[in-house]
Amino acid sequence: MLMFNSLIDGEWISDGERSADVNPSNTDEIVGNATRGTRAQADAAVAAAAAAFSAWSRTTPQFRYDILKKASDEILARKDELGLLLSREEGKTLPEGVGEVARAGQIFSFFAGECLRIAGEKLASVRPGVDVEITREALGVIGLITPWNFPIAIPAWKIAPALDYGNTVVVKPGVNKRPRVPPPLPSETTA
Repeated sequence: MLMFNSLIDGEWISDGERSADVNPSNTDEIVGNATRGTRAQADAAVAAAAAAFSAWSRTTPQFRYDILKKASDEILARKDELGLLLSREEGKTLPEGVGEVARAGQIFSFFAGECLRIAGEKLASVRPGVDVEITREALGVIGLITPWNFPIAIPAWKIAPALDYGNTVVVKPGVNKRPRVPPPLPSETTA
């Protein structure tokens, strides 16, 4: 069984409550066991991201490109393995799972390229002799909460551009709250 832990400040944190992740296509199969995370762990993650922001935001576009490209390459190299895991966890068909993983890899690849294309804009002002210059600056720690139904594609859409522009990220992935099978109605049990 897979153990899904929290990564905080470069360390895998496994303590705290856990929840079973059940395959919705085969409810007898437990895909993994995930940490639920605590408020203190969330605070620690934000503090670690804040501490990393200063250095990360000053990295060169080439450095950020290299990191995002490496993430893309890793995701794409493992798309079949990760797609199978995603399909078991989500109940999606295997082609949908592999396709979503491939899309996530492509998103990281695109934003890796954007690292090298970061540019500002210069526009004419309505006032004579004045120009308007637009530059992009990192904001700081970006908090992301993502839905459960696209567990790798939607986080990729949010994480990659945030990192591209020099921000640090704390992600709280969505949890698939599968409805419980309701108990039988009284009329069904007395027949």
